[in-house]
Amino acid sequence: MSATEEKEQAVSGQAEQGKEGGEQAAGRAEIKPTSTLSRAKLLKFLVLPLLVFGAGFVVNLFIGWVIFPRLLYSEKDQPIDFSHKIHVEAVEEGCESCHFFGEDGTFSGVPGAAKCAECHEERIGIHPEEAKLVEEYILPGKEIPWHIYARQPNCVYFSHAAHIKMAKLECVTCHGPVGESIHVKRYQQNRITGYSRDIWGWRISGIKTNSWDRMKMDDCADCHKKSGARNDCFVCHK
Repeated sequence: MSATEEKEQAVSGQAEQGKEGGEQAAGRAEIKPTSTLSRAKLLKFLVLPLLVFGAGFVVNLFIGWVIFPRLLYSEKDQPIDFSHKIHVEAVEEGCESCHFFGEDGTFSGVPGAAKCAECHEERIGIHPEEAKLVEEYILPGKEIPWHIYARQPNCVYFSHAAHIKMAKLECVTCHGPVGESIHVKRYQQNRITGYSRDIWGWRISGIKTNSWDRMKMDDCADCHKKSGARNDCFVCHK
């Protein structure tokens, strides 16, 4: 083989190598659109559904925990804004000064206007709520139309005497720190069942952190079980 032929073969080999290298480079260049397409698919099929799910979850949580309770429960203002704190500090007997047991063992519950009149036959202060009490109820001899949480549909019997005198429970166990309140909460009643919101609890999630947060049957049954009290149906359901 002559030197000229060898030179031509070398040039031809270099050209083929250059062609192959160009094809490989072009192949590598074609990967980039494919990679970009994969990211677009990832965004479309993974990220966007997660965003939609998250937004839907937040919206439904808001509807369930904020809007739904407003639709489920009716609200009524109490006739008088009563401060337990002022009255507890003014008397020595505490809760039992107004919520007492009769000689026959029955519980007085929410006191009537006659009990209020023992101290408020006339105005003893300048508070507008006291003026309303005296002028609209005590002087005319009218009862105060309280919206009472204890008055539930007539299917359960509850004895305060059994729980306070026999079981030695404190009022705060079921009623919470009511004695520290300076306002009475609005009465909320379930539009479907007629039960007050205190039964289910004020947290729509049903989460219970204190003994007084909820008063459902399961809560009563758990307390009976822990204390060794009877859990037969007829104990509470008459």
